[in-house]
Amino acid sequence: MSKTYIISGAGSGIGRAIAQNIATGGNSCVLLGRNEESLQQTIKLLNGAGHRVLVADIRDKADLADAAVELGDIAITGLIANSGIGGENYWGDNDRWDAIIDTNLTGTYNFVNTFLPNLRATGGDKHIVITSSVLARLGVPDYPAYCASKAGLLGLMRSWAAQFAKENILVNAICPGWVDTDMAQSGLQSIANSIGITKQEFYDIAMQSVPLRRMSQPEEVADMVHYLINQRSVTGQALDINCGAVMNS
Repeated sequence: MSKTYIISGAGSGIGRAIAQNIATGGNSCVLLGRNEESLQQTIKLLNGAGHRVLVADIRDKADLADAAVELGDIAITGLIANSGIGGENYWGDNDRWDAIIDTNLTGTYNFVNTFLPNLRATGGDKHIVITSSVLARLGVPDYPAYCASKAGLLGLMRSWAAQFAKENILVNAICPGWVDTDMAQSGLQSIANSIGITKQEFYDIAMQSVPLRRMSQPEEVADMVHYLINQRSVTGQALDINCGAVMNS
């Protein structure tokens, strides 16, 4: 039986790979993001029919409310809260703290709550999956907003897992490490520039702390999401996928 999932941040990278994985199983995808052109590029890559695009900024409750009206009362089996931005932030006039926290943490809160009625309209087990990060586990210099936002998502996930369990809504998070996406490549270049070396040189340094000595691919992260939305016993958990960079007991 076909199911419908909403994926935020579906215009590229991990979100696009998740949508492709879900669509391959014969399900329908609602792709949500700010950039309609990128979302339309994703939809062209999806198997099957019945997919649609919703253009909205998860930082803006009114924008999301309009998207919810456009979606209507369609029952949703899962919400994949994947939208996020990265990069450094520094105290001062051009501090990106608010932009990063508003997108990664508050935006996820807005997104899930906006479409919760659609999720509740579905019988049986339902799922919320949140994209956090290995940097919810680790601290790195000059990324205070990103680290804080991703750690905050784990607290949000655990609260929702406890709150929604009685409704058969399973809530989990994934904590990817380095994943070969445009955002990761931009981060590599930015850090390399700041310390005066090439991107390849910094990549080689970064992989020294990764036992498998490589980045994950977006499709590998999508496989973990696929598992989470097709099981009935895991909730309130943060699953690491980082090629061994963090090994939790």
